[in-house]
Amino acid sequence: MSVDLLVHGGDVLTVDDAGTVLRDGAIAVDGGEIVAVGPARHLRTRYAARTEIDAGGCLVLPGLINTHTHLAMTLLRGRADDVTLQGFLERVLRWEADLLAPEAVAAAVRLAVAESVRAGVTSALDMYWFHEAAERVAREAGWRLLTGPTFMDVPEPPDGLAYEDRTAWARRDLAARVKSVRDGERPVVFAHSAYTLSPDQLTEVFALAREFGALVHIHAAENATEVATVEVKYGKRPVELLDSLGLLGPDVLLAHAVDLTGPEIAALSRTGTAVAHCPVSNLKLGCGIAPVPRLLSAGVTVGLGTDGAVSSNSLDVLGAVRQAALVHKAGGDPTAVGAEQAVRMATAEGARALGLGDRLGSLEVGKRADLVVLDLAAPHLRPAHDPWSTLAYAAHSSDVRDTVVDGRVLMRDRVLTTLDERAAIAGLEELVRAHPGRTADVPG
Repeated sequence: MSVDLLVHGGDVLTVDDAGTVLRDGAIAVDGGEIVAVGPARHLRTRYAARTEIDAGGCLVLPGLINTHTHLAMTLLRGRADDVTLQGFLERVLRWEADLLAPEAVAAAVRLAVAESVRAGVTSALDMYWFHEAAERVAREAGWRLLTGPTFMDVPEPPDGLAYEDRTAWARRDLAARVKSVRDGERPVVFAHSAYTLSPDQLTEVFALAREFGALVHIHAAENATEVATVEVKYGKRPVELLDSLGLLGPDVLLAHAVDLTGPEIAALSRTGTAVAHCPVSNLKLGCGIAPVPRLLSAGVTVGLGTDGAVSSNSLDVLGAVRQAALVHKAGGDPTAVGAEQAVRMATAEGARALGLGDRLGSLEVGKRADLVVLDLAAPHLRPAHDPWSTLAYAAHSSDVRDTVVDGRVLMRDRVLTTLDERAAIAGLEELVRAHPGRTADVPG
């Protein structure tokens, strides 16, 4: 039987419900879909592939999923370090208003896609301005990007579109999007936060999203100052406010969710609302540590995110896996978030958080063929007793050898195949050089 791609040899970590690991396994892919998973000796006999990847001596796993990021913030990497969340926002919002345009976003996202593919990240949920430019770059590279219109009521939005005009614009965007959405994707609406949108505006944005069956992504409870700000303005904490408005639900994904009360965790569980955990960004901004063990105990779906490359300085989801597996042990319980749980948050649980658990996140027949081949030859990865442990505690993004998205090989033997990374680096650096003051000035 002829197929497009056959990945064979090595250990296949399927991340299915049983946690199946196939020693000397193989995966057959056709039309972007996984059509068989099994022992290499069987699949190599059964399938003739137009392209083969020999994964001997490697670990094959599902592609990593970034459930919260701002890709074009690569443009400002290193320009807002060692500040609080509020100090970070003060700087970044001013720079964005002055610097952003579709061309800048495209250049910044091109670099972000290159970085992500190198790190084994096969899909991302990206909240940012000029999402059309980001989507165009991702599609050209064959990379899976979930994006859509963003709502944020600020005085000088970079796209120049007043809040009053955003609903009509977003409705046109969503109407076109639902007709062209690819398998393994879904429409998304981004409501920035409860401190940049009023309760009436939030209600309007969520209603628009639900009209089109879209996922709603929103920052919530990122730190204590944000929570206090919203509580002073509206008499309720962010998650409490969303719940009181009837806005929580299985079509909602909260970014961060650091400062939560017991009743708020119960509300997330009751409504089926998911959380994107960003441990690196939360630590770097001094926001705190999200109560992930309590969320998991309550049955809340938790995915992993990097946030933008300003607040985390990288788009390394594997680094977030390690941080998630380590930081929650600080309370004294080494089992708080184990290696397997952390890896699942970056794969199967991340897919569930996006409402795509039936299409992404594990290597199973019928799912889209997003996968990574991680080279186990380096000294820091030997001996490889347990794949979950290897990924969570020892592996680095630089160990990723091959990256496949929707059955298409985007990186082979550490060489990108659909994107010129040197040109991407040069393009963004040229943009920064052309506007040095805009990214260097720090507000007084």
